[in-house]
Amino acid sequence: MSAPRYLSRATHVAARLFGGEVMIMSGVDSSLYSLNETASILWQAADGVTPLARIVERDICTAYEVDPATALRDAAELAEALARDGILQISDTPLAEPATPSTVSP
Repeated sequence: MSAPRYLSRATHVAARLFGGEVMIMSGVDSSLYSLNETASILWQAADGVTPLARIVERDICTAYEVDPATALRDAAELAEALARDGILQISDTPLAEPATPSTVSP
């Protein structure tokens, strides 16, 4: 069994929810990202204190008919990709103060 992973949103981004999908703009280089529904679920749940496995169990497996092990593997790969793009951070330990990027609701 692997160690828990914790996701937090990068602080240098601005985001807006559009019909279940999140649009994110990087404050570093003005890159624009459009997250699909699954990526949006991960990004919105990335509070720095909830383990990735719990996010998958609570938010992804309840929304989609998917095997929990497959969902966790896919979510971990997706989180890594979002971290490489600089819009998520991944930690092996919970963060005391979750990141709170500028988010504008619809």
